[in-house]
Amino acid sequence: MRKSIALVLMATVAGLLGVKVGAQTAASQDKLVHLNQIQVIGTHNSYNRGFAPSEAKWLQAQNPKAFLALDYAHKPLASQLDGGVRQMEIDIAADPQGGRYSHPRITDLVRDAKLPPDSEFDPTHEMDKPGLKVIHIVDLNERSNCQLFVECLKQVRAWSQAHPKHVPLFLLIENKAGGVRTIPNGVTAPQFTAADFDELDADIRSVFSPSELIVPDQVRGKYPTLEAAVLAGNWPTLEASRGKVLFLMDQKPSGPIYTAGHPSLRDRILFTNSTPGQAEAAFVEENDAPVAEINSLVKRGYIVRARADEDTAAARTNDIRRRDELLTSGAQFVSTDYPLSEPSKWTSYSVGLPGGKIARCNLINAPVGCQDALLEQGVGTETIETSQ
Repeated sequence: MRKSIALVLMATVAGLLGVKVGAQTAASQDKLVHLNQIQVIGTHNSYNRGFAPSEAKWLQAQNPKAFLALDYAHKPLASQLDGGVRQMEIDIAADPQGGRYSHPRITDLVRDAKLPPDSEFDPTHEMDKPGLKVIHIVDLNERSNCQLFVECLKQVRAWSQAHPKHVPLFLLIENKAGGVRTIPNGVTAPQFTAADFDELDADIRSVFSPSELIVPDQVRGKYPTLEAAVLAGNWPTLEASRGKVLFLMDQKPSGPIYTAGHPSLRDRILFTNSTPGQAEAAFVEENDAPVAEINSLVKRGYIVRARADEDTAAARTNDIRRRDELLTSGAQFVSTDYPLSEPSKWTSYSVGLPGGKIARCNLINAPVGCQDALLEQGVGTETIETSQ
């Protein structure tokens, strides 16, 4: 009797989900699962190559604490994607005339300290060209796996084209401003203006076609505001978003500049880091928030990013508390400097989904019956038996 009741209940649930009992395909699941109903691992400052040897030695001598916090690096973007990363962060600095960041002061300081010269910072003079540059800290930590923003985009697109069935990629963009006050005669990155953000959107459109992007206009649809659409669950399904890229803004203070003249992010590409209650609220960054707060946002429909570690501290001591806490949450992106393919060099610390999965069904809001194994498989080519 109990078995019969269980089978009836399962058949009822399966009917509501629109899938067959016994064999659910990736194609059928993709019609049910929305892009905000999965969880992936992301990398922080994904472009960062770290310090060259003499640069590292100079900073260790000048500011050991700063060096400890900055002593990490990442593989090229495509290698990270091959390793299972599905969310990346790219920092950009405005450079309309070109050449503003071509000669980092740290190279002069290394020479003045009579340290061995490091490899050429920019042998092909990419930094002399006008346009957005990819930089962590001007004058100090400028070595990037792709120095031009457009080049980073091209690398991501090339990987995406070669892997068209991937779950959507999420690119977090941080716009940089200011400089390092303790470096004499240093360069200052200017504050971003509306014109700079127009250039940002134009650069993205120059690399990705509209069919390769997920933008606020698509999510908002016929709803009066973007937030209204998000709260109504209007994020695209995986069927509509596989092989595509979604862009997000890291810097919350820049949101009003980016949205000016673009209510609810109309005609914009990035989803801003917003506060619930705002017309454009869809993405919320909660790097240090308690899990209960993150889960509450996820349940309401927002996309949330949180950080598992920062400043290399957890990686040096193998402190897994925040990592494990976030992996019980519904944060759609858990960001780290140490994905499974790039573990800590000091301890066994790394961050990945259980079983090394590339993506998993969100623990908080995924539909009943969602199967992790179908998320990063060829659509319509793989099946998984459901329990009976």
